[in-house]
Amino acid sequence: MYRVSLFLAAMIILSSCSSNGQKDISAEEKASMMLLGDSISTAMQNVLLQNVSAAIQKGGTDYAVEFCNIKAMPLTDSVGSLYKATVHRLSDKNRNPANAIQTATDSIAWQKIKNTKSATIEQDASGAVHYYKPILIAMPSCIKCHGTQTDILESTQKIIAQKYPNDKATGYRMGELRGMWSISWAKEK
Repeated sequence: MYRVSLFLAAMIILSSCSSNGQKDISAEEKASMMLLGDSISTAMQNVLLQNVSAAIQKGGTDYAVEFCNIKAMPLTDSVGSLYKATVHRLSDKNRNPANAIQTATDSIAWQKIKNTKSATIEQDASGAVHYYKPILIAMPSCIKCHGTQTDILESTQKIIAQKYPNDKATGYRMGELRGMWSISWAKEK
């Protein structure tokens, strides 16, 4: 019920933005958006970690890379649909090209997150509101696909190179900033 209330409050906030320009976000609106964004990103993180952990248990990291290649984007889309939001994982060291930082608003948020390691709300030139939250390397299983060459099995490295020939998402250590969640909601017309 709490999430539904947050969602409704966020939709009211978004619909108050004018369709032809920006309306400044009040502190109260920003606080509501932060709560909703945190709720969605936490749900998304849990879904991905549960599924990747299950894939590792089923077939090791080689299987997990195959799983992520096929299922990570659909999982992200399904959680976004549940909340009527668009959810992306973004990074300047992306594995999947679709997860590259794409807009000026994304770039501004990424610089803030790199400096503060905390969530932020940004409003783009059209007035749309976006929530961003850091993604950290928080579990040892993350290192098995995103760590250094000595952390990643040779067979897993080969699969990563095959599935993602322009991969930039390795060399991380525990606790490091890996990327950010980007959550946005459609504006009411």
